[in-house]
Amino acid sequence: MRVYLILDALGLTSICIGFLLFVPILVAIVYQEWSAIPAFGTAGIIGISIGALARILTPTFTDIHRTEGMVVVAFTWLIAALLGTIPYLYFDLGLENALFESMSGITATGATILKDFSIYPKSFFFWRSFSQWLGGLGILVLFIAVLPQFAIAGRQLFFAEAPGPTEDQLTPRIRHTAINLWALYIMLTIIEIILLSLCGMPIFDAICNSLSTVSAGGFSPNAESIMGYNNHLIEWIIIIFMFLAGTNFALQFRAIKFKKPQVFLQNSEFLFYSLVIAVSTIMVSLILIISNNEGFFDSVRTALFNCLSVLTSTGFATYDYAKWPEGAQMVLITLMFIGGSAGSSGAGIKAVRALLLLKNAFKEVIKIIHPQAVIPLKLDKQIVPPDVMKQITTFFFYYMLLLLISTLLISIIESDFLVGFIASAASLGNIGPGLGSLGPMGNYADLNFFSKGICILNMWVGRLEIMTVLVLLCPHLWRNLTTK
Repeated sequence: MRVYLILDALGLTSICIGFLLFVPILVAIVYQEWSAIPAFGTAGIIGISIGALARILTPTFTDIHRTEGMVVVAFTWLIAALLGTIPYLYFDLGLENALFESMSGITATGATILKDFSIYPKSFFFWRSFSQWLGGLGILVLFIAVLPQFAIAGRQLFFAEAPGPTEDQLTPRIRHTAINLWALYIMLTIIEIILLSLCGMPIFDAICNSLSTVSAGGFSPNAESIMGYNNHLIEWIIIIFMFLAGTNFALQFRAIKFKKPQVFLQNSEFLFYSLVIAVSTIMVSLILIISNNEGFFDSVRTALFNCLSVLTSTGFATYDYAKWPEGAQMVLITLMFIGGSAGSSGAGIKAVRALLLLKNAFKEVIKIIHPQAVIPLKLDKQIVPPDVMKQITTFFFYYMLLLLISTLLISIIESDFLVGFIASAASLGNIGPGLGSLGPMGNYADLNFFSKGICILNMWVGRLEIMTVLVLLCPHLWRNLTTK
């Protein structure tokens, strides 16, 4: 592994992140929040300085190997979280809380330690949502789209950052794929901002909430999330864009470019994703109607919004679902483990993996009955190679193992199993809000220092879908370091 190539690539990403940290300064100027400018200016200057120094001391990188790309991706996200911590320190969040909020933002998790929203300026809330928007589609995907320097190494970085079970690209050139994805991402964001503004949401709130919706992040400038706006039309608009945020962006791009909406009906993952939404909404709606004596349409809207929010890992809420009956809460917990589609902003295990695990389990049952039968595993009429299925089962094993370990540790630290399980599931799946004291109207502020540290690691590992980070723990990776 060539250290100098990695350092040069990280230097370039650090410079880019530094410049992005200047963006909230524009918001601070618009709202005359002069005291907030040093917070973002300092962070930006530090990022640019460190990046420039790394590039001066190392040769310019060209192509990189797959493992080198995974190292660059893993450390780029750490650098982004660390640089994003600096502005929060200016607002007196404390080191562990600032790092928690920053990692939650850049990984589009949406878990927060904030209790009193009234004491922070608008530039603070803009940065929270903007950081989610940057991380929603992928930091490296953005840099591949805008930086010619990543043209050669783009493929390794692109798939190291979004290691799905299949490599879905729109064009032969990875950079063109990244550009197309970001064009769609920006278009969806702008459309949602316009629609929310037309429905009466203040323009600043419309911008922040749109950034957090399309990224499936969930940070809102309103302390009561979307519930605080008390506007059913706003809820329906956000439902639509949460659904799109959890849908494969490459699939959406093809449907728009080739004017073939039927591609959605030909995609097994999309159909499974839609089926999960429909079934969970029906179940929760019935529970709410029976237990709370709520009206039919109100129950359906509330169930659809909050089920979709949890499934796509967005984390918005129109109701404190921590107070729902246990049956409805169990549905939400199940949704935490499924997640959105591959190639979307949604996190979790991902719908396509869940679908293939179910198909493979059913196939194994059939083989017990017919042991001599040859039953190929198919997805969209294509045979799924055994290696792909092996990768999925390996991913699922490590996902559950990390969930078990972090649940055990946090439960011991907090002396509360529910807190341990919910904090672990919500952070590893990049869900954000959970249940109980960690619900949508609660926060993570009262967790122990070590519990927050575990959640921070979970958010980082979960956003990179585990394997990219686990590679860093392999001793063989570090035995062949070269500086030339």
